[in-house]
Amino acid sequence: MAAIFLRWQRTRRHDMFGLSKSDSTEKGHRQPGPFGAYTLHELINSGGMADVWLATDVQNQTCAVRCLHSDQFFDFTTRKRFLNGCLVLSRMPRCELVIGYREHGKIDGSLYCALDYVEGANVKLLMADSDPVLEEYVGNILIDMAAALEHVHENGYMHLDFKPENVMVTRNGSVRLVDFDLALPRPSEPKKLSKNPGTPAYMSPEQLLREPVDHRADIFAFGVTAYELLTFRKPFAADTADEVLRQQLDRSIEFQAPRDLNPEIPPVVEKIILKCLERDPDKRYPFTSVLLFDLQSALYV
Repeated sequence: MAAIFLRWQRTRRHDMFGLSKSDSTEKGHRQPGPFGAYTLHELINSGGMADVWLATDVQNQTCAVRCLHSDQFFDFTTRKRFLNGCLVLSRMPRCELVIGYREHGKIDGSLYCALDYVEGANVKLLMADSDPVLEEYVGNILIDMAAALEHVHENGYMHLDFKPENVMVTRNGSVRLVDFDLALPRPSEPKKLSKNPGTPAYMSPEQLLREPVDHRADIFAFGVTAYELLTFRKPFAADTADEVLRQQLDRSIEFQAPRDLNPEIPPVVEKIILKCLERDPDKRYPFTSVLLFDLQSALYV
């Protein structure tokens, strides 16, 4: 099943993602060496908010240490998001599909979060490289992404930043959902958010319209990610949030069904993706558990 999905995709160009080489070596604000109870060895990732280091603890066990950039320390919005991600992970029961939390705090004035180290790459990078791990495990990846979201939702949270960059995949096809900085408690009924951060291409129409939101926004983002994984194209590709919203609301011109782009996708899988991408939240899957059941039924052979 997995090989069927990806056979067509591997002919796609890598540069469609607009990826540039990692700027981690240029943006790192720390140097390798002692960091409290940890020793930082190698800078393995860097984003606008934080660096992620390969590290060892006092027992010489390998881990990852995420450090807030020093120049972000007085950006209170950024600090709040960083700490929010730490707290959400600290309160969530461990799950093999979600990045493992160890501890968080402050060392020498720097906010940090210690996490389990996962040797792998995020889905966006794997797609850019046409990595064979996707061809071999894509069915499992789809199921595990849904199972990771189910774990988040059943433990009282919405991720609100579900996208290929936040799904890590190991060499044996295991998934780890990462980056909970934007996560919020799951409301009992849709609730209007005071702020609206996120990546527009993966945000639901209700988010972009600033309407009340619940966990079904994550189900929409799952649909966007699954569509992209199986076609190497975003369903709503635009440069601005307004244009993404226009495409979401009016699908008569730009939108193409997944099988129009990759005929190897089984019709039942296309149906699942399109249900996730419904503009009206009430027409999507009501719960991630139902989505997961349908995926398992479609992909387990």
